[in-house]
Amino acid sequence: MNSIDALTFLSTRRSVPVRMLGAPIPDDATLRQLLTAAARVPDHGKLVPFRFHILRKPAIDRMARLTREIGTAQGRDPDKLVKQAAAFDDAPLSVAVIFAPQTDRPIPLIEQEQTAALACLSLVNAAQAAGFAGHWLTGWMARDAAFLEQAFGLSAPQAVTGFVHLGSPLQEPPARPRPDLDTITSWVER
Repeated sequence: MNSIDALTFLSTRRSVPVRMLGAPIPDDATLRQLLTAAARVPDHGKLVPFRFHILRKPAIDRMARLTREIGTAQGRDPDKLVKQAAAFDDAPLSVAVIFAPQTDRPIPLIEQEQTAALACLSLVNAAQAAGFAGHWLTGWMARDAAFLEQAFGLSAPQAVTGFVHLGSPLQEPPARPRPDLDTITSWVER
């Protein structure tokens, strides 16, 4: 891909809503390529403060069930729970990008978390570049102690930086408004 192609790709990329993802999904060899690309992100101190947990359909179904059960037990908004669980129900393949900071190192946690977030974005972009599609979601489940323990055996400061749902686009995603560059840009001369 030349630089013009890369700029066109980046300026036209769109996430595909999970309900619009379907088969085929990346096979294991392709998924390894996507994860390799996703792991190639800026990383102050070379700490690799993230891990990839590949969620196949039985694990995704368990995430949906835990979302409903834990969310209901905690008194969360039932309408929002339906939508949050549906994201798992609809996902053909998911990758939980786990924030795994190294707290014994001098690199600030915020920088480590930004690295993990970049891995999420890079995974979505790699999927699209490979002809698939993806959607990066979080929700309360990404930080909730009970969910993290039951779903992944995690405890703070570990968390989920993103649930990246992958598949093939079943239809063209809807257009959405993009920021007006002039309202979000300042040119600083001195």
